[in-house]
Parts: sequence; C-alpha cells; structure tokens
Amino acid sequence: MSTYVMTYDVGTTGIKTCIFDISDAVRLVKSEVECYKLYIDENGGAEQDPNELWDAMCSTTKRVLNESGITREQIEGISFCSQMQGLVLVDKNGDPVRRIMSYMDQRAHREMKEGISHGFKISGLNAMKLFKSIRLTGAVAGSVKDPVWKYNWVKRNEPENFNKIHKWLDVKEYLTLKCTDQFVMTKDSAFGTMLYDIREGKNCFNKEICNLLGVDQAHLPQIISAIDQVGGLTAKAADALGLCEGTKVFGGGGDASLIGIGAGAVEVGSTHIYSGTSGWVSTVVKKRRLDISAMIASIVGANDETYNYFAELETASKCLEWVKDHLALDEINIYLEKVSISDTVDSIYENLFDFMMNEIQAVPAGSNGVIFTPWLHGNRCPFEDPNARGMFFNISLETGKRDMIHAVLEGICYHLRWQLEAQEKKIKTSKTIRFVGGGALSELTCQILADVIGRDIETIENPQNVGAKGAAIIVAVGLGVLHNLSETSQCIKVKKTYHPIKENKEVHDRNFEAFKMLYLNNKKIFRKLNQAK
Repeated sequence: MSTYVMTYDVGTTGIKTCIFDISDAVRLVKSEVECYKLYIDENGGAEQDPNELWDAMCSTTKRVLNESGITREQIEGISFCSQMQGLVLVDKNGDPVRRIMSYMDQRAHREMKEGISHGFKISGLNAMKLFKSIRLTGAVAGSVKDPVWKYNWVKRNEPENFNKIHKWLDVKEYLTLKCTDQFVMTKDSAFGTMLYDIREGKNCFNKEICNLLGVDQAHLPQIISAIDQVGGLTAKAADALGLCEGTKVFGGGGDASLIGIGAGAVEVGSTHIYSGTSGWVSTVVKKRRLDISAMIASIVGANDETYNYFAELETASKCLEWVKDHLALDEINIYLEKVSISDTVDSIYENLFDFMMNEIQAVPAGSNGVIFTPWLHGNRCPFEDPNARGMFFNISLETGKRDMIHAVLEGICYHLRWQLEAQEKKIKTSKTIRFVGGGALSELTCQILADVIGRDIETIENPQNVGAKGAAIIVAVGLGVLHNLSETSQCIKVKKTYHPIKENKEVHDRNFEAFKMLYLNNKKIFRKLNQAK
C-alpha cells in the first residue's frame, strides 16, 4: 500500500515542495520550486522575508497537488527539511517582529567580541566560557554567524523589536508555527542555538549558558524530536495551503540532519558530502567529537542515537551560480553582435548549468594552472574567517572563461578535501563517499571530486532532493510506516560510482597545496580589506 506524504525543502533562496510515495522504496511523485529573495546588506547582513517563505510554501503546495493528481485527502502527513541557524523572532501572536536573520548574516562582530572573545583566550575564545560551553552543550558559539550573537545584535540595535519577542525560532519552526499554532523547536535546531544541554536526561536549554551569553530563557520554545507529531494543520493553514484540516505535521529537521538520512548515509562511520548553496562533509559518529581549531563539531541530528561530525563550507554551488551570472553570461552587453542561442540550447540542455558543464569538459585537470577559492561569503571550516573572499589565482594571457569556470568546480572540491582531511585528524571517515545535492547532478563534478580526494564517489537518484526525501522518511517513521531511521539505507540505492583517475589526482595534489597557501598567505590582506568597522 502506498503512503503519500508532502515535504518542504526550505533553502536559502527558494523552497522545493515534494510529494513522496512511500512503499517498498521512497519514490518522488512530483515536486515544485519557487524562489524568494535573500537580502544582502553591505554591513554583512543577510535576511529573508518570512512572508515570502510562507507564500512560496502555499503556492507550491497547490501546484504540486494539481500537477501530481494526488488529492489532498491522500496526504497523510507533512514535514520540513530546512536551512539551519536562522533567527526568527516572533511575538505572542506568532507574527515576526522583523525579517529572518539568515545563517549567512555576519553583522554581530561587536556582540561576539564582547560575549566570548575577551579575557584569557584559547583559539580566540574566552577560556572559561569555551570550556563551560563544551561541557554543557557540546559546542561553542565561536562564529559571528551563530544565532546567539544575532539575538544579541537585535537586543543592542533594535530594542523596540527585541521588546516584542515572545519566542526565538528557526526557519522551519516558523513554518511549523504557521501550520499548527505551536511554538516548538526540534533537537537539532535547539543544538544549533549553542544553548542546548546535551547531557543525558536533560533535553532542555541550559540556564547557565543562557545567562552566560545574555539570552532570556523565556524566549526559548519547547523542544521536540524530529519524528514527533507537533499537531494537525489548523483550518486557517489548511485553507492557505489547499490541504485538509488536521493533516499531521511532524517536527522534521535541519538540512544538516536530514540530507544524510535522505542520502542513505546513516550507519556509524558513513561519510557524505553535500554541495548545494552551501556545502559540507559529514560523518556519522557514535560519540561526541570536537575540534575547536578546525571549527568541526559533533552536532545533534534527527537520530537520537548518533551524532553528525560536521564541517561546513559557506558557499559551494552558490559559487557556480555566481560564475553563471557574472562570468558565463554577458551581463554588460559588451558584445558587438547579439546572437540568441536559447532555441538551440534549450533543445539540448535542461538549463544553463548543463550547458556550462558540457563546455568545460575538455579543460584538463588543474584548469591550466588556474585556482579558485570558494569563500564568497567568508568561511567557517577548517578556519573561521568572515573576512575571507574568493579569488582566481594564476591567470595568464592564455586563460579563458572555460578554464575559470572549471577552476570554480575544482576550488569547491579542494575545500571539501581540506575539510575531509581535517575530519580525519579526529575520526575515521568512510573509504567510499556518498555525494549528494545539486552539485552531484553533474558527472563532471562527481569525477573531479573523486580525483581530488582520491576516493570512490557514489551518487543516487535525484540527489538534489535528498533533504526533502529525508523529511519524507521522518514522516514515514512518525506515521509508523517505517520502524526507525536506521532502515533508510535499505531504501536508498546507489545509481553510479566514480573512481579516481591516478594522473588527475597527481595534478590535484599539487594544486591543493597551493590552494591552502592562498588563504594562509592572504588572510592579513582579507582582514585589511574586509574587516567590519
């Protein structure tokens, strides 16, 4: 018997709404996508309009139902996979008091400096607060992008908004609130606040850490598990979405939690690499591990029995979007003759990304000496530096756009290798890596990644939908269709395996060493050019 569920993959610049059929496998029936804006300010701000997110969720829900042929009565449950570490502040009525502060927001330099970067320091952080945070929460708010500093930024800079706060939510928790009128937060989102007490039997926000970091504990919501049913759709929400009142709504999880589940990388020791707007390397571990120097932590996930040892890259495939908009396309109309290629391109390629991938296939490993650094919005791991930026290095008179676009793919892969090697200092990663996200749609990228890291790379069907698929599995477990999250690996089949090419690996080994030196040799310049005033 088929069970139909609806899931929402809530990203940085768009939402993907999916219907899945869960039977002997997890099968995508239909999906719809709608974009919304990411508002970037010169002072480091990165915000989203919560109304745009809700409107996009409502319109895609109606479209996906209409296009799929599945009736609203057949949808048995809904849930979310979402970007994490956003700050959504709402009043008692559940209305936002300001726009969402995205995980990318890096305005709170002063708040972080005053909050944790004074006194006797280790790795640039106050030693007493560092050790206390690690002992109680398993992590430390060591990045300007951590939501606790955004919260304190609002307190300092927008007191009129701060005084309206009833609850502090993350992005998917806000959408859950819109659906159910319930103020809740899943464990992984709670962990992402850096205020969650991870000690056995606690499952709460730690009062001592809240006081230490200037947080009013009354602002924090009830904590639930990923598979918990939050409630049913309210009549108002059901009418806006086009679903049935009372449809079950489950907690869901953040992208860092659910993409590994959707990828089938759920067993202890399994490593997956994700390349979407952001990127990461994540390995399932049984015990907590922490590497402050490399900014890698064992984060709480959807599975209560394991952790995800997690290394994040701020901008991954976002770099490819940048190169499409600003390098591949002729945005300033400089050509003397304008020739439309849309008719021929659209008949051969699904989109411009596919066209670009085809055009750069002949570029040799190493991009004829050109190296790109993918730090277009700063970086977190294996070094924390909001001032770091992207660059093309070693350009010559012979360098063309194809070399540069190819170098962007390699630069992303070099950074992922850097993170993988940083993980290896503390844990054992898997010999075969599961690669997912929109980046895994390109066979060229898959082969480059295999060549760069020197390991076999596995892909699956619809790798761009793994977050939504992970959320579907959450609903399936919540409904009792699947017994537990460990059954995931049996539902996810490998589509193709890429093996590293020895000759290419040798070139990449050389360029990788130069890639790392580019940050070490330029970090003072990055600070001089980009340091917040």
